[in-house]
Amino acid sequence: MKIAVEKGQDKPLLADGHHSVTITHIDEGTSENKGVPFFAARFENEDGYVSHRFYQSQAGMASIVGLFEQAGITVEEGKELDTKQLIGKQVDIEVGERSYTDPETGNERTLKQAMNFLVS
Repeated sequence: MKIAVEKGQDKPLLADGHHSVTITHIDEGTSENKGVPFFAARFENEDGYVSHRFYQSQAGMASIVGLFEQAGITVEEGKELDTKQLIGKQVDIEVGERSYTDPETGNERTLKQAMNFLVS
């Protein structure tokens, strides 16, 4: 089997704590469990990276709006946001872990994630 390594894939996960990062990539999809649309942002700097999913749900909209605003993108009621606008934007984040129970297996899972998005 041949495995291609793309630019940046050799970086480690960012350590817990404060980081100034650039949003380098956006993936879009739907959640495996409930079919909720999401986008995953890759936050990266010279020390490593962390990815974070933003779910387009009532509960997730505050985080989405906060990320766009912290990235310097104006959010207006009645207008659509384009995730492509986030690529290349610099923000400050906190990296930490969050645990949850996997609905399919009932097992506890822990994710490293970005939070507390701030203007850099």
